Amino acid sequence: MRDYCLGLMMPLARTSVEPLAAVTAPAAVAAKHRSLLHFVGNAPWLDAAMLAKVGDVVVPAIERSGPIEAWIVDDTGFPKKGQHSVGVTRQYCGQLGKQDNCQVAVSLSLATHDASLPVAYRLYLPEDWAQDRARRDKAKVAETISFQTKPEIALEQIKAARAAGLPEGVVLRDAGYGNDTGLRTEITALGLRYVAGIGPNTSVWPSGAGPLPPQRGRRSGRPPKLLRRDGEHQPIAAKALALGLPAEAWQTITWREGSADWLASRFARQRVRPAHRDTKLSEPRAKEWLLIEWPHGETKPTKYWFATLPQEVAFDQLVDIAKLRWRIERDYQELNQELGFGDYEGRGWRGFHHHATLCIAAYGFLIAGTRRPSPPRD
Repeated sequence: MRDYCLGLMMPLARTSVEPLAAVTAPAAVAAKHRSLLHFVGNAPWLDAAMLAKVGDVVVPAIERSGPIEAWIVDDTGFPKKGQHSVGVTRQYCGQLGKQDNCQVAVSLSLATHDASLPVAYRLYLPEDWAQDRARRDKAKVAETISFQTKPEIALEQIKAARAAGLPEGVVLRDAGYGNDTGLRTEITALGLRYVAGIGPNTSVWPSGAGPLPPQRGRRSGRPPKLLRRDGEHQPIAAKALALGLPAEAWQTITWREGSADWLASRFARQRVRPAHRDTKLSEPRAKEWLLIEWPHGETKPTKYWFATLPQEVAFDQLVDIAKLRWRIERDYQELNQELGFGDYEGRGWRGFHHHATLCIAAYGFLIAGTRRPSPPRD
């Protein structure tokens, strides 16, 4: 482990196993190459246990600058040319910004404004892969691994983090996860708050509106229990609500310092009830914040979020926590550029996760090293 992580932190053009062996054992490259290949590709150590140990060391170091503020759900893609690497298929790749041949992994990170650390990481196994016995066997995918959607993987990671007693934060995620009503419901049921990106066509009940109560008046049979709508009681799209807001509803809010200047944009917020399929419910959903961003110079709003932060939360604080997702983008950038996160050339399930776990361990070492407590003064 030490040599692998040390090699990851060396200034190499590519951190696949062969260059790692050359830089950590220049007098015995072949033997070291075999040793590292076995360690990362076949050795039966547990990724979850390693990540837990890294978290035990690094999270307290992160918290020296303040408590954990957010749990950030996201995924990252690794472009691939062939068809044999585990989980590879044609799907959306964030690195490329388009559909292409790639692997995608889902992660959960703990974050403050100053630092963040992935604490869970798992490859998304597409359904065709999950059902292909020959490919599963070749990539050595364990029998316990079945098809799960990305939101299902994320929920499993959140539940595991909660069970492990990790310091809690607001669960942040983009619209790829925020549009999933079931995931939002489950996170609320866990007692956690969230800020979740949503699409412009997401249906909402504005303040003062809502579904009709169950129909009353039947004299026999079970009384109806489900909410109703009629021609006059219909939810509206988040975009329609945003476009109908008066000018005074919009405020320019600054949230953090960027590389060249402070970042600012124009926002509005409204108390709403999410309306998705609420005619299958017996009670209306609770009110939450709808946060909308409409930058100056744009012809229409560009981003929307649901947020279950308290009703009394300050407007600038709501924007600030919604925008904290940038931390995970910084994580992925540094993991890829500095530690070769996407450089693993093996094709198996175990090696894919072992390499990522060791990259995260090395990243945690670097984070902890920059946050050591100051020596006591005389």
